[in-house]
Amino acid sequence: MNPKIRPPATAPVADKQATECTAHGVKWVDDYAWLRARNWQEAMREPDLLPEPIKSYLIAENQYCSDALQSTEPLQRELVEEMRGRILEKDESLPEKDGPFAYSERYVEGGEHPVYFRTPRDGGEEQLLIDINQEADAHEYFDHGMVEHSPDHKTFAWSSDTSGAEYYRLYFRDIATGKDSDTVIEDVECAAWANSNTLFYTRVDENHRPNKVYRHCLGTDPADDALVYHEKDNRFSCEVYTSRSGGYVFIATGMDDQDEVLYLSVSDLEAAPRVIEPRAEGLEYSVDHQAGASDDRFVILSNADDAKDFKLSYTNVATPGRQHWSDFQPYKPGRMIHSFEVFKDWVLWLSVENALPAIYFVGREGVVSEVAFEEEAYSLGLDAGLEYDVSEFRFDYSSPTTPWQTWQYDCATGERELLKTQVIPSGHETSDYVARRITALSHDGAEVPVTLLHHKDTKVDGTAPCLLYGYGSYGSSVPAGFSSNRLSLVDRGFVYAIAHVRGGEEKGRDWYEAAKFEGKVNSFHDFIAAAEALVKLQYTSVGNIVINGGSAGGLLVGATVNMRPDLFAGVIADVPFVDVLNTIIDDTLPLTPGEWSQWGNPIESKAAFDSIMAYSPYDNVEAKEYPAMLVTAGVSDPRVTYWEPAKWVAKLREVKTDNNVLLLKTNMSSGHYGKTGRFAILEDYALSYSFAIAVTERPGQGSSKRI
Repeated sequence: MNPKIRPPATAPVADKQATECTAHGVKWVDDYAWLRARNWQEAMREPDLLPEPIKSYLIAENQYCSDALQSTEPLQRELVEEMRGRILEKDESLPEKDGPFAYSERYVEGGEHPVYFRTPRDGGEEQLLIDINQEADAHEYFDHGMVEHSPDHKTFAWSSDTSGAEYYRLYFRDIATGKDSDTVIEDVECAAWANSNTLFYTRVDENHRPNKVYRHCLGTDPADDALVYHEKDNRFSCEVYTSRSGGYVFIATGMDDQDEVLYLSVSDLEAAPRVIEPRAEGLEYSVDHQAGASDDRFVILSNADDAKDFKLSYTNVATPGRQHWSDFQPYKPGRMIHSFEVFKDWVLWLSVENALPAIYFVGREGVVSEVAFEEEAYSLGLDAGLEYDVSEFRFDYSSPTTPWQTWQYDCATGERELLKTQVIPSGHETSDYVARRITALSHDGAEVPVTLLHHKDTKVDGTAPCLLYGYGSYGSSVPAGFSSNRLSLVDRGFVYAIAHVRGGEEKGRDWYEAAKFEGKVNSFHDFIAAAEALVKLQYTSVGNIVINGGSAGGLLVGATVNMRPDLFAGVIADVPFVDVLNTIIDDTLPLTPGEWSQWGNPIESKAAFDSIMAYSPYDNVEAKEYPAMLVTAGVSDPRVTYWEPAKWVAKLREVKTDNNVLLLKTNMSSGHYGKTGRFAILEDYALSYSFAIAVTERPGQGSSKRI
């Protein structure tokens, strides 16, 4: 039988402290604004500094959640054991060759984190670079960021965050001795080696925005590092990277829908960075470098000249401006080019069309080729490696039923070789599962792709429960890849479905643009249409669907459940972006200025204000019945601040008219991405999956693992 959730008789009740808000002549009252701590920035770094009334409320909610889910704890332990049984305890990556060495990472038995090491290129004794497990031992939360060796292979730069607030410290390790130097650089967002002695990095400011680029020379005091670039538009953030050719350092500054790239030659690192093409409204582009015997050029991916789904161009380094861009892969409507990689003689790129990815490549002779695949739904990832003068690259392939495979492909010969297949220690038979791609018709006739997975023994007669996942923002496409964790639901008779709603770019740029500004509601209608299509095709039934989304996907499920609560048995909202109006109207929050190109600027625009107010989940909670809900948050989260989900739950508990369980679980010592470690994170999955199992009806047919 399914475990039953048994909440205590009395749920926590947040105090109501009316805060009057006014904008564009509109007045409203926010009763739970007090949950935003005045010292929230300090509390992100040090959660113990959270004011006592707020801390007490969050702890009370955590205890209530724990008590309510106590009956599911045996199932949670069972799920963790199952999911862990699908992870290879001892695993090792394929070596990445670079100069005289081959670099790898491995997981040891019981290890939460990877161990990085290298061997001589053609084999020999391995040398430890860093064991992240040892570094993490002293910390409750530990996330390693950058791990990159210098071009001369003598220094290893690595970074870590020990709070979950994404404030990373950058360290430098002497590979020969295995010891870190005394140099530590605080609050680093990203970094890139320019040469064996010089590294460029970005730092975040007091609002957690990476807006300054510095140059650091090994052995010098970081206090003396030169400020290379300062981005003064608070909508933009910076990153740095080095071309695979090793010839240029790039400073990419941009927001969601606008970019500007500057470059520095590694032969003159103290020169002022030059702009490839000045920023312009709506212009997005990214750059890499390709050197040749007869030409020295930049390769540019852009949406210039109304190329909505992007195109690829060349331009001479001496004349990098837009007027000199020459297209070699033209724009094709509906085929979105997502990323590209540059080798000495080859350019390859990953595109998506109708929610299916594809890999293309072109040599210097100009002939474009495609790497073909056959499954109905699948996922691809490019791994271009570390070296420049090669013709081979790797790609990762999986489908909802097929574990990850790593292939090597030779552009010169067209040969492909399977190098590695994900091992599922507890066993996995692809033929036991069924993957399908269906189409849901949305409110305005848009055709929404839906990828689904179920066990072959699960009856398609409307009796199966369903977990429906979605995201739908920022042009982020949800891949139809393999997840061994999902099998714990699917083996219990669930249908696992992904709705590729508008807001992503699965069907090109128009698919994304159709869910911006006042069009954001299209994402919600698409999600509802996906649920209704699953019901119509008898994959599940009304009231037997659990919807799941995180961050901006939390907005999706939050708005959807306000619109159609009757459709669903439950909602799992992970660090949900639900207090949209109050967040996007506050330009002091870390991400807000850069978000205006997504949602509109409600500070300046009454139309944007009205649009956001109309769908913001927190502002549209009503006195009606809602399904069971599990909501998560993180005190150190700089992306979706903890008070958003906390306020939403407080308001829901105040006004909803049902007796369905409403749970808030706040991680008091981590941020946006929850627990770290390959095994620790399974506890988060187990919590969500046990909730989904508990709030849905018992399936009627499926595998032997069904409870």
